Amino acid sequence: MRNSNWFILTLVIIIINAGVTLVLINQFGNSNDKAFNRAAADKSIRIASLAERQNAITNAVAAIEPAVVSVNVIKTEIIRPGGMFGGYFFDFFEFAPLKREVQSIGSGVIYDDQGHIITNAHVVKGATQIKIVLPDRREFDAVVVGMEDSRDIAVLRIRQGTGSKVPFAKLGTAKDLIIGEWSIALGNPYGFLMNDCKPSVSVGVISALNRNFNMPQDNRNYTNMIQTDAAINPGNSGGPLVNIHGEVIGINTFIFSDSGGSIGIGFAIPIDTVKDIANKITGVA
Repeated sequence: MRNSNWFILTLVIIIINAGVTLVLINQFGNSNDKAFNRAAADKSIRIASLAERQNAITNAVAAIEPAVVSVNVIKTEIIRPGGMFGGYFFDFFEFAPLKREVQSIGSGVIYDDQGHIITNAHVVKGATQIKIVLPDRREFDAVVVGMEDSRDIAVLRIRQGTGSKVPFAKLGTAKDLIIGEWSIALGNPYGFLMNDCKPSVSVGVISALNRNFNMPQDNRNYTNMIQTDAAINPGNSGGPLVNIHGEVIGINTFIFSDSGGSIGIGFAIPIDTVKDIANKITGVA
């Protein structure tokens, strides 16, 4: 009888332990499932949020950004000596003019796989050294292939190493632009201060078309210019103005501003004009 009691007691203990184990396994499994489900839900929310934030503008920027470059220029300026006797005194005694090196920065856009870059002539005119910096931090020396100063367009070419490939932008057209449609300006405003090779992006609309300007002091004529309220600041010159498809529709050139900063009146040379000039410079039919 005593042995049968021990047997029953042992059996009860085994059943209780099995029950407790099942309960623990069930609870642990549920908590793991809940944690997994919660993580999966959070990831889905993040993916959905990212998808909602992406739009035509962000897609256009992603397409054009790799081809927008910083154009770092060193120019030599001639300074005529002056003093208490004025310039005529120094001219009479033929004192040698002084020279100084000045560093400046502008923007440009690579437009083919050969490393040709479009920028403004005023960005590189008089340059003794040109260094191109890509958004991926690669640096290249560049040469001026040619320029049409009166239209303020220059074509550069980077000196690529063997096997080195560069991104390039798609050139669109400005012939079918609509006043009020989105415009995106990219470039390197105040690049020396930013200490960053990635371009800045500003968004606005096409404000007006076919604006004409004559700049006698620079011997330049600007015709059929695109006006935009996308912010353009010093250093943006030579950078691309882009449509919603990520196509270059103009080259940012100058602003109207009393302060020197953007007040929403910027102008770009239509890309159709730029392409004609670039083709003449590079000898493309």
